[in-house]
Amino acid sequence: MGQIKVILPAMGEGIFEATITQWLINEGDKIEEDDSLVEIATDKVDSEVPSPVTGILTKILVPSGEIAKINQIIALIDTEGDSGQASEISDDRKPDENEKLIPVLDKKEPIIYTEESEEIKTPLKLIDGIFLSPLVRSIANAENISIEELAFIKGTGLDNRITKDDMLNYLSNKSSSSSSQSSKNKSEQSVLSDENVEIIEMDRVRRLIAEHMVHSKQTSPHVTSFHEVDVTDIVKWREKNKNEFLKLYGSKLTFTPIFIDAVVRAIKKYPMINISVDGDKIIIKKSVNIGMATALPNGNLIVPVIHKADGLSLPALAGEVNDLANRARTKQLMPNEIQGGTFTITNVGTFGNLSGTPIINQPEVAILAIGAIKKRPAVIETTLGDFIGIRHQMVLALSYDHRVVDGSLGGMFLKQIADNMESFNGEQWF
Repeated sequence: MGQIKVILPAMGEGIFEATITQWLINEGDKIEEDDSLVEIATDKVDSEVPSPVTGILTKILVPSGEIAKINQIIALIDTEGDSGQASEISDDRKPDENEKLIPVLDKKEPIIYTEESEEIKTPLKLIDGIFLSPLVRSIANAENISIEELAFIKGTGLDNRITKDDMLNYLSNKSSSSSSQSSKNKSEQSVLSDENVEIIEMDRVRRLIAEHMVHSKQTSPHVTSFHEVDVTDIVKWREKNKNEFLKLYGSKLTFTPIFIDAVVRAIKKYPMINISVDGDKIIIKKSVNIGMATALPNGNLIVPVIHKADGLSLPALAGEVNDLANRARTKQLMPNEIQGGTFTITNVGTFGNLSGTPIINQPEVAILAIGAIKKRPAVIETTLGDFIGIRHQMVLALSYDHRVVDGSLGGMFLKQIADNMESFNGEQWF
């Protein structure tokens, strides 16, 4: 029987390992090609990994709950049609040249993981550009200190670098704080014991979201500007053309790709919104990669990214929006599909909210919240005079990093988005 080794391939920049959260079939079970084989989780995304072939899962080499390194063999599948005994291969030796390897997430030639390969959990630099020494990184790895947690530690070394003593002091204070908090929790539990309450633990994704939000507020001085926009023409155009659009392009036409198009055109005019900050340096991004915040069925949030959105037409944007949103809700996103964003849009109108003050998705410097579209009486100016009419209106809220985006730039950029929406004409796509 032919033997296929399923490996865990590279899943994006900065990802060196993944946790096997759940095998979806048992050893000895048959699986079809492209059927979901295993659920994995990184610090960025949860994914379901499909089987590369049709066959029998003969050996699981990395059990549920354990961590696999990139390019490590995680399972063996015997393909149908041959006879003979499959040879068992351990997950820590290098396969010979005649053995067939099929990466499960990437069809490129895989890199074989060997014992000599060195895993680096903690990056060389913090988000603000401060260098981390090998010793500090080693301590962080050993103590499971995340990059977000490291950013909170005040460095006393040269150029504000974190020293060994800074790490040890932080760990000592953390231990004392934990003991104090434990005593406090016990006291609170005794107080709450007679009350009608339920205490639940945050899941892994919710903890990551919480850390990311706290880190963003501590990193960027947030300012939020608001602008009301008349989207009557967009509403009427979409209602008139959505069925024909579906026939022509095979994608449902929602408001989201239209709004993304307006944002992309505004970024082209004001490229200093499409930046990030590294210490005292400003990094201008040449590609416009739009993240779209997507609510998941379990209440968590994920931000898939439309890469190079500035090169996509409206039909292409519609296809990307629908595809990424659907796969986000079914855990089918690849890790690289939630990385590399340069600007984020979040639609709070989905929940009926008029507006909101969104938190910047680091290391970006701005995020746009789109409110609910509501019919309102409005003053309409014409050459014959002003009159009152019923218009579809919406509030845009732009939060931006005041370290690098002043009120003038933020205000002009937000107004440009509104102007683009109010002057929208999609007839070229028909």
